[in-house]
Amino acid sequence: MKALLEHILKGIVKHPEDVVVVQLEDGDKKVYEIVVNEEDVGQVIGKDGRTIKSIKILLSSLSGKDDFTLKVVR
Repeated sequence: MKALLEHILKGIVKHPEDVVVVQLEDGDKKVYEIVVNEEDVGQVIGKDGRTIKSIKILLSSLSGKDDFTLKVVR
């Protein structure tokens, strides 16, 4: 899922070379920390968080699980 998330993010940002996704464990949940260029943070989050929510919904439907969190780090 990490590779798919990186692929999606690189397609929507202006600086795809700066995209880094780090997978962490938080108890029984996975946390995906998303690091992007400072100029791309707004693009990844989207207006009212719509883009990041849509990415989470897409990943949840593909994996069949909702046991993860997406976190954008500056």
